[in-house]
Amino acid sequence: MTEQVVNTQCCIAGGGPAGIMLGLLLAREGVDVVVLEKHGDFFRDFRGDTIHPSTLDLIDQLGLREKFVAIRQSSVTTLDVVVGGTRLTPIDFSGLRGPNRRIALMPQWDFLTLLAEAGASHPGFHLMMGAEMVDVVYDAAGVAGVLARTPEGMLRVRAPLTVAADGRDSTVRSQAGLAPVSYGIPIDVLWFRLPVPPNPPPDTLGYLRDGMVVVTIPRPGYYQMGVLIPKGGLASIRAAGLAEFLARVGRNVPFLLPVLGSVTGWEQVRLLSVQVDRLRHWSRPGLLCLGDAAHAMSPVFGVGVNYAIQDAVAAARVLAPRLRAGSVRERDLHRIQRRRELPVRLMQPLQLTVHKVLAGGALGAGPLDRWQRFALTAALPVVRPLVARVVGRGFRPEKLVGGSRRS
Repeated sequence: MTEQVVNTQCCIAGGGPAGIMLGLLLAREGVDVVVLEKHGDFFRDFRGDTIHPSTLDLIDQLGLREKFVAIRQSSVTTLDVVVGGTRLTPIDFSGLRGPNRRIALMPQWDFLTLLAEAGASHPGFHLMMGAEMVDVVYDAAGVAGVLARTPEGMLRVRAPLTVAADGRDSTVRSQAGLAPVSYGIPIDVLWFRLPVPPNPPPDTLGYLRDGMVVVTIPRPGYYQMGVLIPKGGLASIRAAGLAEFLARVGRNVPFLLPVLGSVTGWEQVRLLSVQVDRLRHWSRPGLLCLGDAAHAMSPVFGVGVNYAIQDAVAAARVLAPRLRAGSVRERDLHRIQRRRELPVRLMQPLQLTVHKVLAGGALGAGPLDRWQRFALTAALPVVRPLVARVVGRGFRPEKLVGGSRRS
């Protein structure tokens, strides 16, 4: 079988949020770009389905609001948690400036499809599904593209710039000899679905009680459930049996008792390994890493998708004119890292702190006493606006150059 060769100005490995958004933004600026996605479609159970105000702002700037709101979704303006039976609201987006003061909860496959269709309206956008990265291609100057396996055979994509946006287990990053620094996380997550029971309470991010943390993400028609477990603790949980696991969930979140029976086997429960890491150097000559390939974020605050999108916007702003001119310099790639590394360095320690608190069990030990309730009631109004700003828009939200004029 012959090898197919494709030449382009920018090769993007990975069709996730960073890759598709970068491809769209470069194509709308007149750059020819090939985006390679190893799966045959986007229809998979992603864990990042939260679209934060920072990303909603970008959707508006792209002129995609009407198409976005037409997609089935749910939304929340507050993120509530129930600690020991006491409902708390640590985050309230309603006080944010601007038109977008909510989190949209949308299946990521729908969000990616929206961006891909917007990209397809530009002649320079080429999305190739079912193309699995195998290796990095080099020339005398550095990375010069990738080698991918497709259903039709091997594909060699040659480009003056390759972008690794293929996730936290990035093949391109690994083949280029880049290894992230990992920050130990003491927990993993068990991930499963439950139907919405009759008479559900207000949307609630999580329930903490008796040393257990149960996450209830409201999606259209069902709950995406997450149960935090000690890292490496799945074997002992499975040994105790599925019935005991579900019974513990029911004791923590009683309103779910009528629907817990819908989980009938462990094959419905997936283990998500939680990791936080980042590269010291996001680039090599001819190569740039973005999104999870550059910095894996924890699920805490649900910012992973949104930080990946922000990476893409910052990168496109620097890269589009350089690619059109035919020369991307190493200092251009370093400039992108400097721009996006600061928000990551600020957010990841916050996530690690939350993980330490949750792993210690202090918040979920039992019902709050009077003094704990008083302290939280007094503190939350003070910190709530700051937390909403940090979570909703991040430490350095990006804007598109020229707004929606090219959309």
